Amino acid sequence: MGLVRIDRPQIEQMDNIQRLNLINSCTGYKSANLIGTISNSGKTNVAVFSSVTHLGSDPALIGFIIRPSFTPRNTYSNIKEYGYFSINHIYSDIIEEAHQSSANYTEDESEFEHTNLEAVYHGGCPVPFVKGSPVKLLCKFVNEYLIKENGCMHIIASIEAIFYEEELLDQEHHLQLEKGNVVTISGLKAYSLPHLLNEFPRAVVPKKK
Repeated sequence: MGLVRIDRPQIEQMDNIQRLNLINSCTGYKSANLIGTISNSGKTNVAVFSSVTHLGSDPALIGFIIRPSFTPRNTYSNIKEYGYFSINHIYSDIIEEAHQSSANYTEDESEFEHTNLEAVYHGGCPVPFVKGSPVKLLCKFVNEYLIKENGCMHIIASIEAIFYEEELLDQEHHLQLEKGNVVTISGLKAYSLPHLLNEFPRAVVPKKK
């Protein structure tokens, strides 16, 4: 078994599905989240995303990528319309239902109605959260940036509230995601359950002797 090299011309000539699977998996494991939204008319929506990233802690900001011209269209329109949304960590018990939320439902259909995912509400906020998710974020839309090269939008949001299971927080205020069975996504359809290998203190440059 040797190292295989595929160059860009070969990638561009690949079958669409093969190229989609290869490019989506070659970057490694990604976050696995369900984003819950609501429209001004009260229509809820939940959809799986693997692009949520940390942007900063002061202020607390996150970002994720969405292509408004493709499914899930109502996630984008609801966020722009209502301004608030939830991010819910996917855990091992709901991976099948979470994946089903990526199906091409119409804008008039709520994924909560077509899967066993259940909406719950916290703190008097009408934004739907996913029942059972061990870590949930209430987020507020801040800005968006068009990625001209592929038509995607980089959504920037502030973290307005964090809900988590009490036993996940350690003494240094890290959320121990493995205790909540939080999963990751590889590619578009593979869900994995990571486990902690080791934990290290903050790296510093060694002093010269």
